[in-house]
Amino acid sequence: MKTEKQWSEMTWQERREERFKKWLSTDDIEFNSPAAKKKYRERATRMIKAIKMEIPDRVPVHFTSGAIIAYNAGFTLKDVIYDYSKIMPAWKKWLQDYDQDTNDVPGFFPARVYEILDNKTLKWPGHGLSDNASLQNFVEKEYMQADEYDLFIDNPFDFGVRYFTPRTWGAFEPLTNLPPLSSFQGLPQHLMAMCQDPAFQRLFKAIWKASKENAKYQQVIRECAGLSLETGYPPFTGGWSQAPFDALANSLRGTRGSSIDIYRQPDKLLEALESIVDGSIESAVSMANMARSPVVFIPTHRGYDTFMSLKQFEKFYWPTFRKLLLGIINEGCVPRMVIDGRYDEARLEIISELPRTSVVWTMEQTDMFKAKEILGDSACITGNVTAPQLYTHSPQEIKEYCRKLIEVCGEGGGYILSLGSGPDKCDPACLHAIIESAQEYGVYK
Repeated sequence: MKTEKQWSEMTWQERREERFKKWLSTDDIEFNSPAAKKKYRERATRMIKAIKMEIPDRVPVHFTSGAIIAYNAGFTLKDVIYDYSKIMPAWKKWLQDYDQDTNDVPGFFPARVYEILDNKTLKWPGHGLSDNASLQNFVEKEYMQADEYDLFIDNPFDFGVRYFTPRTWGAFEPLTNLPPLSSFQGLPQHLMAMCQDPAFQRLFKAIWKASKENAKYQQVIRECAGLSLETGYPPFTGGWSQAPFDALANSLRGTRGSSIDIYRQPDKLLEALESIVDGSIESAVSMANMARSPVVFIPTHRGYDTFMSLKQFEKFYWPTFRKLLLGIINEGCVPRMVIDGRYDEARLEIISELPRTSVVWTMEQTDMFKAKEILGDSACITGNVTAPQLYTHSPQEIKEYCRKLIEVCGEGGGYILSLGSGPDKCDPACLHAIIESAQEYGVYK
């Protein structure tokens, strides 16, 4: 009698197949038409085959979903992050205008929540930037000081609560007065004392106010996600993570601090990177467990050619990044990395050593044809129509470039036509040219 394998007994490929079944499943979706249900299955199957480096019916096409969704509907980014009633109309128009193969929810954020909690790491339209500006992702500072490595390594959670969070969110400054979070003993007494402290009372009120505001935003985003499914679009992203070096350099030490640490305290830096790995794996997998898609989105910011040397990449960036990726892969999830900047041939050779068909690499400036040559037998690649091209090229030029991408990178499967970097605005005809090229040139015969 055949019995089903337990999760712990499965290979990573078997675990991934279970997650792919969930991605393909339509049992819990109320489609708005039989055609939408058929389209959902076709699109999800197309994406899965590309990831597995099998031959789909045609090359899939995917766009990122940021501020361009707002501008496509005649709004600004400020409009949608402050007035959530504008998000759904913008999302409906986006779904109607562009027939791609996946659609994640709109990549916005609730600006009023960030204002209530006094976020210090971001600037956005209406808050430090002009109304027509784009989002500035991070205001860099050394939110972890050079002499605080041991505090972080010994207890990353405690450091996050008592040091990093109060330094990056003004409303949470009272957390600096907490005792070290190294033991549960005395916790009830600490909580009661906190409730009696006027500073913590103000914090609790701010959290309550922010949570009510955030609930309004999340309700709209859930409705957008529902609309995507109902109209036949599978989501692409099911989780999110960062390379350990990026996590430390982006949020904690900053560009200046992390660059200096490579030379002044490399051992502490390496130890801190190791301490990040397990928690990052757990977080990414837990998000994927709750999602429909098994794909974990990982933007990479610091490993490219012009930021660090190849020797530094091999010592400080890749080892812990590789551990993170293998941990995510082992749980049946699919890491999808976006390579900011350019990876040279040596870096492409290094990343090609991951298990075959286990990951997806999205290229921004990396030579796509060289990437196909080196990674073509090991991983699905995507990209790389860039924002500058969409701003400066004609629709016909975009279509011709996509034709070349499809002919070279799409050969034998394992390719998704996508943006290498997304613009806030561009001629809609350029986006249509990308979709048309996939439909005209991307059919496998």
